[in-house]
Amino acid sequence: MSYTLREHTADIAVEATAPELGGLFGAIAEGLAAAMCESVPTSGGDRFEIECRAESVEALLYEYLDQLIYERDVRLVLPVDNEATVQDPETPGGEWRVTASARGVPLAEVTAREIKAVTYSEMVVEQRDDEWYGYVVFDV
Repeated sequence: MSYTLREHTADIAVEATAPELGGLFGAIAEGLAAAMCESVPTSGGDRFEIECRAESVEALLYEYLDQLIYERDVRLVLPVDNEATVQDPETPGGEWRVTASARGVPLAEVTAREIKAVTYSEMVVEQRDDEWYGYVVFDV
């Protein structure tokens, strides 16, 4: 899995690919962390878990990233080393689900800039050949 930060007018975007959908979610979350911080400590911080549900894969990615921003604000940590598993609906019209974890580096230990929010603007989540592709714009 990999991600790239992309300039986007006054905002910042993350473009990522991964062989599995959970890996794509994790890569975009890593891109979010990189957009907030120039250098991420390789140690320190405690892991925490989150779970989100939504009616579509795009809404699920939005909820997941929004939850990471919420955790940053409530726990005062930078979520890094993100791992995610995505389950598609078992029945048509059912809910998508992500179970994930991240290591929360205390914000006092890093120099971070604020990412205000995740947006639906230009969001893409799709399977391309044998990998997943994602593009997400964040409001800075």
